[in-house]
Amino acid sequence: MSETDHRFPCPTCGADFRFDPATGGLKCPHCGQGESIGDGSGPWAGAGVLREQDFRAALDDRLARTDYEETRVLSCESCGANIEIDETVHGTTCPFCASPVVTGTGTNRHIKPRGVLPFALDEPAARDAMAGWLGRLWFAPNALKRYARKGRAMDGVYVPYWTFDARTQSDYTGQRGTVHYRTRRVVRNGKTHTQRVADVRWRAASGRVSRFFDDVLVLGSQALPKRFTDALPPWDLTQLRPYAPEYLAGLRAEAYSIPLDDAFVEARAAMDRQITRDVRFDIGGDRQRVTRIDTSVAAVTFKHVLLPIWIAAYRYQGKSYRIVINGQTGRVEGERPWSIWKIALAVLAGAVLAGLFGFAMAQQG
Repeated sequence: MSETDHRFPCPTCGADFRFDPATGGLKCPHCGQGESIGDGSGPWAGAGVLREQDFRAALDDRLARTDYEETRVLSCESCGANIEIDETVHGTTCPFCASPVVTGTGTNRHIKPRGVLPFALDEPAARDAMAGWLGRLWFAPNALKRYARKGRAMDGVYVPYWTFDARTQSDYTGQRGTVHYRTRRVVRNGKTHTQRVADVRWRAASGRVSRFFDDVLVLGSQALPKRFTDALPPWDLTQLRPYAPEYLAGLRAEAYSIPLDDAFVEARAAMDRQITRDVRFDIGGDRQRVTRIDTSVAAVTFKHVLLPIWIAAYRYQGKSYRIVINGQTGRVEGERPWSIWKIALAVLAGAVLAGLFGFAMAQQG
């Protein structure tokens, strides 16, 4: 069995084990036998700090051979997802968009995951979260709600992320504004009013701020719309476990499509936004103007980690729709079609009620 193989046969009955969120170990869906992962002392045993990797060494392709792996990957032409598959699979459906696809035979060499955040929700719990979300949707087609009630299988997928650590030091110049209030009299409509007016007095400001950034998180995939991925956090990264393929048993994994250097550009933008907030706080006063920030970045490290989501992808009237659930917290985000008939009936009912109200008012008059 290769290190990237996600199939682990049960020694009792031969069926494939699945990862069990309740125990944090493996469980056979056929005979119920369980098996621990790692030291097996609990669902989150072994959680803690993972070893960081050197960012510059990775860019220069100087990481150790053991830091890389090769997996068989299928690229979905519809949504761009890179889905890891094993050698026994010859055709599948994309879990991100429900498009039918035929697998290729190529392999993908990439940086091996350093950590994995195991699923805390099993499929029934994820389906309950989805059903609750659907139940709160107005004007959703009945077909969409039947999808949840039928209990159709959902896909548990580990999505690739990058995390970055860095030390920064920023020199800045700007201005600190202090607000002073005065009163003045104004005449409106022949009456005199007292008005409070703010005057801002500015003075030059300069200084230096420093910050250590820990685990700046950047999505390594383009398969899901950004509004989905931005809505799924927070993630409790303190529960990250050292990567082991057993965590992927019975589940799917997506290979990253955003390379390390591109991901750092996004991480650096997030750092710069925080640094700007730090500068404004350091300037103080009532208002701030920032004219220049020069930042030096040092000791950049990274990790490639896998985070859990449940996906229900379906097609409705020729279009693909997705509902995504955070596999740790149960937070739901999704696309939804609108029922034209329900909207039309609501508009008609509103018009009828408005007409009846108008008629009643006319009769009283």
